[in-house]
Amino acid sequence: MATVTISLPDSLRSFVERQMETGGYGNVSEYFRSLIREAQRKEEDSSLEAALLEGLRTGGEDIPLTPAFWKDLRSEAVAIAKKHKAGKKRQ
Repeated sequence: MATVTISLPDSLRSFVERQMETGGYGNVSEYFRSLIREAQRKEEDSSLEAALLEGLRTGGEDIPLTPAFWKDLRSEAVAIAKKHKAGKKRQ
């Protein structure tokens, strides 16, 4: 594991200490790791949203929107949601 050292003004250090107390973090490293994980999730969500919007923008007219299509899409969405939920529980 790598070590990163950061400098904080007193006001931010006090804020981090309050977050540790109220958020149940064992130490400063846990708090910062949680912030980084959340930033990663947001970036992944943004990338997914951009890809979905691009897909909508560039076409899709050739995809027949049948009941089977919607059933498959729902199944895939449920599987992704379960995977995402399981990932949150591990953290």
